[in-house]
Amino acid sequence: MITVHHLNNSRSQRILWMLEELGLDYEIQFYERDKKTMLAPESLKKVHPLGKSPVLTDGEHTLAESGSIVEYLGRVYSNDDMRPPESCANHLHYQYWLHFAEGSMMPPLLLKLVMQKIKENAQPFFVKPIASAIVSKVNKSFIMPNITRQLAFVETHLRLNAWFAANRLTGADIQMSFPLEAAVARGLCDEYPTIRAWVDKIHRREAYIRAIEKGGQYDFA
Repeated sequence: MITVHHLNNSRSQRILWMLEELGLDYEIQFYERDKKTMLAPESLKKVHPLGKSPVLTDGEHTLAESGSIVEYLGRVYSNDDMRPPESCANHLHYQYWLHFAEGSMMPPLLLKLVMQKIKENAQPFFVKPIASAIVSKVNKSFIMPNITRQLAFVETHLRLNAWFAANRLTGADIQMSFPLEAAVARGLCDEYPTIRAWVDKIHRREAYIRAIEKGGQYDFA
């Protein structure tokens, strides 16, 4: 039996979505973030040494990292529908977007969130203006130019393609869902209507809705 070690409000939600798309039976082990630190609980380290989610167990296999899990599920269970065959040109697009999501798209989004936390929590009070100025400069000079460039790139791709790697949903779309949902939720996609429409489209899928019902709290849905 497949088991997903699922952390609320995390990347593991997209693994539940992929399992629903594949029509597989699975169990969910739920973990809650620490309300102060917002980090995963120590108990996750019993499943994987890094203590992060998602982690998927399938028989003797224990897999971490979203991209690795998506690739595994596509290779083992999808009959080439969620993972284009390697002999197909679309496989290269699938591989590209599978890695783009975490390798290029997520780092500046995460850095923007971290910098915002630094700005909000700077102590003592006289440090706040200094922290605010530093955060503003980093956002303006590095973070936002990267985010804007990547969102424009994705917007152009989705204007020409209904999905990321083929004429149908694949694991690449599953993997790209989290950063795009995060960008939309944080108000970064006001100038990118095609991205917003794509996110709305995946939210209407029956498998996605089932995954949300089973997975619980997910602020980006």
